[in-house]
Amino acid sequence: MKKNTLFKTLLLLVIFAGSVACSDDDKKSGREAIEFAVTPETIQFNAIGGNSIINIHVNGNDDWTIENSTDWLTISETAGKGVGHAGLVVAANETTDERTATITVTSGTETRPVTIRQSGDTSTIIVYDIAPDATNMSDMTSVQLTADMGTGWNLGNTLEAIGGETAWGNPMANRQLIDGVKAAGFNTIRIPVSWSNFSDEANFTINPTWINRVQQVVDYAIANDMYVIMNEHWDNGWMQPTYAQQTYVNNRLAKMWKQIATHFRDYDYHLIFAGSNEVMVTDNYGTPTAEYYTVQNSFNQTFITAVRTTGGRNAFRYLAVQGFNTNIDHTVNFAVIPEDVTPTRLLMEVHFYDPFNFTLVDANTITQWGTNATDPASTETWANEAYVDTQFQRMKTNFIDRGVGVILGEYGAISRTDVAGHEAFRTYWIEYVSTSARNYGLVPVWWDAGLPQNNHTMGLFDRNTGAVAHQNIVDAILP
Repeated sequence: MKKNTLFKTLLLLVIFAGSVACSDDDKKSGREAIEFAVTPETIQFNAIGGNSIINIHVNGNDDWTIENSTDWLTISETAGKGVGHAGLVVAANETTDERTATITVTSGTETRPVTIRQSGDTSTIIVYDIAPDATNMSDMTSVQLTADMGTGWNLGNTLEAIGGETAWGNPMANRQLIDGVKAAGFNTIRIPVSWSNFSDEANFTINPTWINRVQQVVDYAIANDMYVIMNEHWDNGWMQPTYAQQTYVNNRLAKMWKQIATHFRDYDYHLIFAGSNEVMVTDNYGTPTAEYYTVQNSFNQTFITAVRTTGGRNAFRYLAVQGFNTNIDHTVNFAVIPEDVTPTRLLMEVHFYDPFNFTLVDANTITQWGTNATDPASTETWANEAYVDTQFQRMKTNFIDRGVGVILGEYGAISRTDVAGHEAFRTYWIEYVSTSARNYGLVPVWWDAGLPQNNHTMGLFDRNTGAVAHQNIVDAILP
């Protein structure tokens, strides 16, 4: 038996038993039995709406009816006999005003009113730090914007390296590098940033020297007329999506993004903010629980609200949020598009490294991919060309077709020059994924953590001079 059916049956039995008991007691005491009752008399809903139930008790088998003239309220049962119930469904209140309705339950000549109240939606009420300013901010929708962004490239972990910008083996980002990326044919650059470089750690105050350094790198790209996606990256993994950490993370996230957004507020629409990166509970790569994705969705909303409140051009800036762990399946299944006071300016970001054993695991025996593979033992049975197309089609259906542009913020496959013939399969994977992403309307942004001279990397450029180190891969990425 279904749980809801069992619940309804038990509910009716309890009501019926109670009515019998009351009738017997009333007879013994000489009191008059209750003939017609409706509970509860008042029901309160929040702005997002929801479901509830009213219980109807009419002695005997007398008829009852429910009258409802409210278009935002639907009732499952509007007529019945004796003891019964009716389910209520209340739609979301998209206004800021509380609304009230009264439904009337009638039996014979008697009526019983039930009051339905619903709070107004205050999520889009915003007080700007300064007045909104649309100067030099495009009127393109986010979907139109992605068509203009072309193909992108990641600066990798340079501004996210633990211990300083050069700690992970790359030189400091310089103008020659960004000029070389533009000259190679890339129109978008993603700049991952670790912002937890604080001058006042207790208040999450970002060190001005650090924020100015990030601005210097952003300016290299802006000077090349490139789009820039600037995010809050892993940053030591402080953004844990649990109920225990939710308040702390949202508070820290809001304070940090308010500073970042204020500092970069005067930049035009070519600068895009992205709120986070691959949010997940550390080392838990499975399907997220309701707790995990609910909390992560709250991070996205906090980011949007924090940026918009700074006003100026940020009131119209394109903003990117992410699905859980930037996994396409989890994004489609669990991501909630945040509320935004500015329509058509939101982007959804996902990443793609499937099949993992082929793209990222250098010691794995999976070294071939796609229809050209010749050795079944060296090839995954899933994540082939059809899988790639299906995943990107899902992003198109669930987001692009609903007016939310999609960024493929990271993708790539490592070199494995120690495996004979691997480079041909790698190049084919890169070309296929890049082309498929563009065909379905996603912006492909290649992940490049530098060190192009090393095996098992994805580096494309000499980080000192900006010269292309692997032209065959660049050619496979670009249209």
